[in-house]
Amino acid sequence: MQEYTKAAKAFVEEHPTGASAVLLTAGVGLFALRRWLGGGVCRSRASLNGKTVLITGANTGIGKETAVDMANRGARVILACRDMDRANKAADEIRKRSGNGNVAVKMLDLASLQSVRVLAKDVQQNEERLDILINNAGIMMCPRWQTEDGFEMQFGVNHLGHFLLTNLLLDLLKKSTPSRIVNVSSLAHETGKIHFDDINLEKDYNPTKSYKQSKLANVLFTRELAVRLKGTGVTTYSLHPGVIHTELGRHFLPSLPLWKRLMFLPFYFFVKTPWQGSQTTIYCAVDESLQNTSGLYYSDCAPKEAAPQGRDDAAARRLWDLSASMVGLA
Repeated sequence: MQEYTKAAKAFVEEHPTGASAVLLTAGVGLFALRRWLGGGVCRSRASLNGKTVLITGANTGIGKETAVDMANRGARVILACRDMDRANKAADEIRKRSGNGNVAVKMLDLASLQSVRVLAKDVQQNEERLDILINNAGIMMCPRWQTEDGFEMQFGVNHLGHFLLTNLLLDLLKKSTPSRIVNVSSLAHETGKIHFDDINLEKDYNPTKSYKQSKLANVLFTRELAVRLKGTGVTTYSLHPGVIHTELGRHFLPSLPLWKRLMFLPFYFFVKTPWQGSQTTIYCAVDESLQNTSGLYYSDCAPKEAAPQGRDDAAARRLWDLSASMVGLA
């Protein structure tokens, strides 16, 4: 090892210009690679003046970056969050960054159907319109927890809470047409399965298995919702935001052995920032080219074919009926 070090030192001393060029080229190459891995960027300049956007889980990560963008476009932005202290701090930051003071905070705990109903009633009674609903909040690979209503936590929060919220707000969305519903899913849906015979995974719980099921549910929900809303002026979109360095992995990473966490460290250079991760959500929410499409799946600001199980219309209808029964939706 010492011999290699001496040889490298000698080369640098003898060829300072060449060594600088090599380092510069390597640096530019790494920067270009990181930028390429950052994915697509929403180029739409659509204005949202006079429009209202509701975003779940918007106090951190891609949800907060999405909220900043919506506020920059002139929208009234509602942050629907569980932690009100963090949500209020995020709202202050969004107002400062965007120069838009019309940012509101409302309480929402997606692990409680009662909380979902309370928020929906609040929005119905106090908001004149709802142009864009972004179902962004989520939980990833947590231990075997249950929601307030006894559902498996990841399926309950990532799917059932958003399923009920969306359905309760449909009348307001229809009143505000053209309007959009954006569901943040994940590439994880590609290896997911809906366990209809054990939807709460009581027989065989696994954090990864549960997460994949919930993200596949997002894709199927979007697809079936598009069918049911055809001709109403309300369109739906699901998406993969990318691999992002956010708080979403707070349950996953600490569960790994130290040696595995150390192995992940080099990859942090290549994961997306929250701003980069928000771009496909923003694209689905505002891009003019999507106004006549509905029910599709997107990644890196472009359409992408969902996995076969994400295009199963029979499974989508079956999931809808099961979900409606579980949340008590007539």
